[in-house]
Amino acid sequence: MDPRDVLTPSSDGRDEPDRDVPGRDPVRRDPVRRDPVRRDLTVRELAHRWWRPATVVLALAAAVVWRLVAPGLGAPPNLEIATAATFLAVLLLRNRWAAVVPFAVVAVSDAVLGNTQIMWFTWSAWAVVGAGAILARHLRGPGRYAAALGVGVGGSLWFFAWTNFGVWLLDGLYPSTLDGLLASYVAGVPFLRTMLLGNLVLVPFAALLVGLVERAETAASPAPAVAKS
Repeated sequence: MDPRDVLTPSSDGRDEPDRDVPGRDPVRRDPVRRDPVRRDLTVRELAHRWWRPATVVLALAAAVVWRLVAPGLGAPPNLEIATAATFLAVLLLRNRWAAVVPFAVVAVSDAVLGNTQIMWFTWSAWAVVGAGAILARHLRGPGRYAAALGVGVGGSLWFFAWTNFGVWLLDGLYPSTLDGLLASYVAGVPFLRTMLLGNLVLVPFAALLVGLVERAETAASPAPAVAKS
């Protein structure tokens, strides 16, 4: 038998011949199926799968627009989609640099709404949310949805704790005492409730959208061709 070599991805992403494996026929892998799950996508790969960055741009635009128009629509305070957009961006782009999404959202919207005195607390709180999404970027299946719930709950609680501490420390609305700090947290509970409930729905929904994109890619990719002997 004279088996044909077929192309499979090497560890550095380049194609290399795949030798026969006893009991298995060699197959030719398509560009969508062949990349390892636990590897960040390169810029070239993302350009090939243009629909991924395009979806991220749409999510980013939606997060910015929502932050600008939500008060005028009478939406509950702190009902935001930046956390879900960040989770979606990091998982779709499968690249750590996608964590800049929340910064892009607040930077663009702050340019219109104006910054507050606790800006650095707000931005650093989003940094932690982005870091949490980065840790989940290679997960699949139930683990991804568990991570989505973790980012939604953990991100909301952290944002509440850190930014309300910033309000107590810098805004002068509360006495510089432990009672003043507690009062700041009590006043922020309604905002926490809205953010938490929203992220419990929106972040898992973002994980679902990523799964749908991956399934669409698999369905659209050519079926593997079996090499003949």
